[in-house]
Amino acid sequence: MTATRKYLPHILILLTFALHAPLYACSARASTSCALQSRLQEYISGKNARIGVAVIYDQDTVSVNGHDEFPMMSVFKFPLALAVAQWAETNGVVLSDSISFGPDALRRDTYSPMLDKYGPSLQSLSIQELLKWSLMESDNNAADIILHLIGGPEAATNLMKQAGCPEAITIGASENDLHSRPDLILLNKATPIAMAALFHRFNTEIRHRSSSFAEIAAMLEQCRTGADRLAMPLSHAKAVIGHKTGTGFTTPLGGITALNDCGYVNLPDGRHYSIAVFIADSPYSTQATAKIIAGISSIVLSVLSPSSTQNRNL
Repeated sequence: MTATRKYLPHILILLTFALHAPLYACSARASTSCALQSRLQEYISGKNARIGVAVIYDQDTVSVNGHDEFPMMSVFKFPLALAVAQWAETNGVVLSDSISFGPDALRRDTYSPMLDKYGPSLQSLSIQELLKWSLMESDNNAADIILHLIGGPEAATNLMKQAGCPEAITIGASENDLHSRPDLILLNKATPIAMAALFHRFNTEIRHRSSSFAEIAAMLEQCRTGADRLAMPLSHAKAVIGHKTGTGFTTPLGGITALNDCGYVNLPDGRHYSIAVFIADSPYSTQATAKIIAGISSIVLSVLSPSSTQNRNL
């Protein structure tokens, strides 16, 4: 009994530590989330634009205006690609299959590097190449051709939900619709949290389902647009980014209606995170608004992976 009393204080200390150890670990994890939330909030609060951000890492989600709806612009081409892959697998189609289309599918009054390369006589391409033009180059004609292939906006929304897209992501219009009626941009909408969740699920699960989804991952990681947005601060971090950008319309005063960049980042040490940044109603130029996205990306990288960050003035 005497020995028990002698060691009782030590036993109580060990028990107390054991019981609270998970709390200490959670506290450290919460500290990272708090630091990221604080820095993002401070950075965004000084900007005269509507900005939404969501970051998912280690099962944690940090967001600012994360539940607000934003126009996706060409970011919609990512969930559209998932809908196309889902349609192909459901119908026994492979992405190497070619599809035909008429001259009306190749509009000259829109962004289309595909049309610039092949000219107006183009009549068919493989689904795979159309996806590449849509995802890697953000080609509007390519996107509308594959949207028409799978049955239009309503069918695309249903298919992408089957593939795993959250309910808060909706496709309601084609690129041609938005070109004709810019005021309809919110028909293709998403919340930052929903888009970050989709990229997180894609990176950790969906891309491994089949070769079709794996090809989409390869295309996202070869995205050729938006080098001055999310990707900019990652160039020295040896990180792999798979992402899709979206760009709105220039306003008469030189601002931009929307500028977005969303994706996943795989760090060299095996950790990863997803990030969605939407900016709407920006009075700044496209270049200045892109710099805001790069600044947000730099903050996230510096908090989640301090060792891979080099100080940059963004």
